[in-house]
Amino acid sequence: MMKHKYVITAVTAVFVLMTFVSLAFAAQDQTEHPACKYCGMDRNTFAHSRVYIKYDDNSTMGTCSLHCAAMDMALNIDKAPVSIQVGDFNTKELIDAEKAFWVIGGSKMGVMTKRAKWAFGTKEAADAFVKEFGGQLAGFDQAIKASFEDMNDDVKMIREKRKMMRMKKGS
Repeated sequence: MMKHKYVITAVTAVFVLMTFVSLAFAAQDQTEHPACKYCGMDRNTFAHSRVYIKYDDNSTMGTCSLHCAAMDMALNIDKAPVSIQVGDFNTKELIDAEKAFWVIGGSKMGVMTKRAKWAFGTKEAADAFVKEFGGQLAGFDQAIKASFEDMNDDVKMIREKRKMMRMKKGS
């Protein structure tokens, strides 16, 4: 009976330790880049839309969204991304952005953009999202192209929102 308690305790301890190690590893990009450099948004809060880029010079960048990642890639044109990961909309785990199933548009408000761009690890998850919220299935090239196409309107929208926030604070 006593040995049984030790086995259960040991198994529980191993499970708890593995869970903490797993969480620490999963959040490594969020620890390295806790807030988006461009907008200041908390990347943990926006884990479902965050982007993590590794460049060919071994530098990294963590942003809150594909919108801010597109800005970073445009500003760092002499650095080539060797890896781009994005938060899966449902699981919030980082997935390969180029292998993800993207949904562009739909009724769910995007992060830093009028026209949302969401990533999913499976086609089934993307299809379920489209069924509920609308939008169009796309690949990464289409999603990043849409981010660049939307940049002007998105920046105008963000400026207006920030202006309204400043006015509210001043009241």
